[in-house]
Amino acid sequence: MSPTREPRYSLTELADLANVTPRTIRYYITQGLLRSPGSAGPGVKYDDTDFARLRLIKRLQSEHQPLAEIRTRLDALGDEAILQLDDSTPEPPRDSALAYIRRITDPSRAAERPALYMQTAPVESAVPAPSMAPAPPAPAPDVRLERAQWERIDLAPDVELHIRRPLVRSTAKRVDRLIAIARDLLEEDPT
Repeated sequence: MSPTREPRYSLTELADLANVTPRTIRYYITQGLLRSPGSAGPGVKYDDTDFARLRLIKRLQSEHQPLAEIRTRLDALGDEAILQLDDSTPEPPRDSALAYIRRITDPSRAAERPALYMQTAPVESAVPAPSMAPAPPAPAPDVRLERAQWERIDLAPDVELHIRRPLVRSTAKRVDRLIAIARDLLEEDPT
């Protein structure tokens, strides 16, 4: 079946085909990942290019790409390239993010990189040809993941401060001082 540019999918049909929600499609439009169909309402239709863009967005997300990077990559591609990549991009990896990053950055495994990286990645310098011997596994880095958590602090009615914790001790002291000063200022009688 050859792709068509004739608008033929409603929002819910496109969402069902791409296995996303209509709300996700609307969000992608506001973020500049998908083009706006031009009009609004129940009669809006989408074409195969929109479907291919959606599939490509999902694949890049499964490769742990942030939305800003995905938008940059899609902006650099034309509709024909997006349709072509939709047909040729391999299935996304099913391993961890760390293992995937190691695999795509290993020069001896360049042939395994997805087509999108090979097409849009800038060439910085010549890389010597890899040896025929398999590369030794990279040592596992000492990664200590810290969970960040947002804390909401009410300073006064209709005024709140959001802080991502944990903070460095010196910063935490300054933030505590800021909270005290803000509460004092907001409690003052304006008259």
